[in-house]
Amino acid sequence: MEVVDAVAREVGGHRVGVRLDQFDATAEEHALALHVVSRLSDRGVLYCHMIEPRVDGRRRVSRRLLPFREAFGGTFIASGGYGRDEGDAAVGEGYADLVAFGRLFLANPDLPRRFELGAPLNECDVATFYGAGAADPAVGYTDYPFFD
Repeated sequence: MEVVDAVAREVGGHRVGVRLDQFDATAEEHALALHVVSRLSDRGVLYCHMIEPRVDGRRRVSRRLLPFREAFGGTFIASGGYGRDEGDAAVGEGYADLVAFGRLFLANPDLPRRFELGAPLNECDVATFYGAGAADPAVGYTDYPFFD
């Protein structure tokens, strides 16, 4: 919280965002993160971006981030394996203000257009994440095809 306070003093809390990961959190870590989120809200932090826990590569249907959403007064962003329909539902239900599409955006540089058209999506090549297994670290980040 000291870092958040220092940054907020310099630039204003309305310009500060925090991302937290609850992917494999224990009950203790979950409780700590909930405490942190409520303290971020008290400080006027602009957004809280949280990674949704998933099971077997799929998002849990339990809406486990709901307590964090309720504890945070600013913009709440959820991410973690969402597709278009699931993302629309999360925002439509008020579960999140925004949904981040990290992997989908990486593999589909024209993702909003593909969503708009209902076009097929490129598959992510996980083997190239973070430059792993590629002689050229740009492989997997800049070479996915656009939809024609």
